Amino acid sequence: MNSLRTLDLVVIAAYFVAVAGIGLHFARRQTTTEAYFVARRSIPSWAMGMSIFATIISSITFVGYPGAAFKGNWSMLVPGFMAVGVLLLVGTTLIAFFRHAVGMSAYEYFEKRFGYGARAYSALAFTAGHFSKMGFVLFTITSAICGMTGWDKYQVIVGVGALTIVYTLLGGLEAVIWTEVLQGIVKLIGVVVVIGVLFSIMPGGPAAAFHLAAEHNKMSLGSFDFDLSKDGGFWVMLLYGSFWYLQKYAADQTLVQRYLVAKTDREALKGVAMGALLCVPAWTAFMLIGTLLWAYYQLSGEVLPAQIHDGDGKILSDRVFPFFLTTKIPAGLAGIFMAALFSAAMSTMSSDLNCLAAVGVEDYYRKLRPSATDRQRLFAGKLIVAVCGALAVGIGAFIARKGDSALVLYYAATSIVSAGLAGMFLLAFFSRRANRQGLWIGIAAALIFTVWATLTGGKYKMVDLGFNFTWPDVMIGVVAHLIVLVLGYLASWLFPADTNLKSEWTYWGWRETRKTLGMEKLAMTTMEASP
Repeated sequence: MNSLRTLDLVVIAAYFVAVAGIGLHFARRQTTTEAYFVARRSIPSWAMGMSIFATIISSITFVGYPGAAFKGNWSMLVPGFMAVGVLLLVGTTLIAFFRHAVGMSAYEYFEKRFGYGARAYSALAFTAGHFSKMGFVLFTITSAICGMTGWDKYQVIVGVGALTIVYTLLGGLEAVIWTEVLQGIVKLIGVVVVIGVLFSIMPGGPAAAFHLAAEHNKMSLGSFDFDLSKDGGFWVMLLYGSFWYLQKYAADQTLVQRYLVAKTDREALKGVAMGALLCVPAWTAFMLIGTLLWAYYQLSGEVLPAQIHDGDGKILSDRVFPFFLTTKIPAGLAGIFMAALFSAAMSTMSSDLNCLAAVGVEDYYRKLRPSATDRQRLFAGKLIVAVCGALAVGIGAFIARKGDSALVLYYAATSIVSAGLAGMFLLAFFSRRANRQGLWIGIAAALIFTVWATLTGGKYKMVDLGFNFTWPDVMIGVVAHLIVLVLGYLASWLFPADTNLKSEWTYWGWRETRKTLGMEKLAMTTMEASP
């Protein structure tokens, strides 16, 4: 494939300079953990929303969604609908609750509810999943970027990783959020540019593309038959999305930390809603790109080159989009999309690094060194950013070297360790009777189930026990959450109730507390208004 043209390189260089400048600008403000981890709780809602959008739309989205739509249909879009659906159901309660229940870490709540062991477990589950994801995100940009430029994949991983580590380490969460504002804008422009080019060069125009796609069900959301064993079925993907986004909103530090940076509860809700509402059309746009690519090559009759096919002659769908960018996008516009692709990896990695540092300091370092000063905690946080960033770069390079074989362990390990966090939150928040003994029985059962299901089923099946997990991979997490919730609740009745439970730590008590606070506020307002 071709190297990038000069104008494209200028656009990419300008993007890198802007990102570095933002990081340096905020560096001098990072003098406390309050500034470094929650940006002094002073971020406007629109910036918070753009930050959430940029974090969620990763390089995996840029490569995976167009490839999935090119190869099949739009079933991968279904889980994304629940980003809005779950938010509508629980957003107003969860966001206000976390802003009043925790200081900097989402997992403080689990300690209040079930003791430090639950906090340590949930923090470890988050760390394992997101630490591994950073390396995978770096790896995914190599197929697109190196395919477009001919650059060395290891140099790309190290270069992008190093710049991200530097601005995250120096600028803290403020730098992360404001660079994500820039990155979110770049992503939106990049998507619009590609769709515009596809519309303009499509043989027969957009109408021909949509007509052909409709004939072949390329925009289908999957089968509506209620069959949970059918991979890619609508209800399977809807269930997966429901629990996935419940876990994101209720037990994922990257989102809970965003709640804490807003000035008020209302501002936090507006920011999260903006992020979710931006994500759904963006995901739809990426699926549309994949479908339009398929239609373009069908209608134009152009033959994709050998490097886009595997050894059996089948098209490697993930490689079609990068090939199209290098051969069809005009100079300068390709640079915009390249910058968007870089930003997709960098925004996700920077957010994860800051969150991992917050979890490391608040959930572990404070316990190990309770007498440490805030300055020492800040240093520990920056050290965690540097070490985790370097390790993530190493993981990305390792995956790039080993390919899919390395991903087997990645998927297995993260699925096993992060089992049941959404179920854990539901149990803690909605049951007054749940206690730590019942929780641990539920977690143990979920871990045993997840080990069995991960090793015996799905795409990365490792062993055959004769009684294997036969449902789609995405159902492993759904079942694990339900095991923690149901079995944890039932097992709690085998042990004495928690006498130290404060009512405001559950939904029922929190609702009463909010009602009382609202009445007090109303009374204060009435008194102030009285002559």
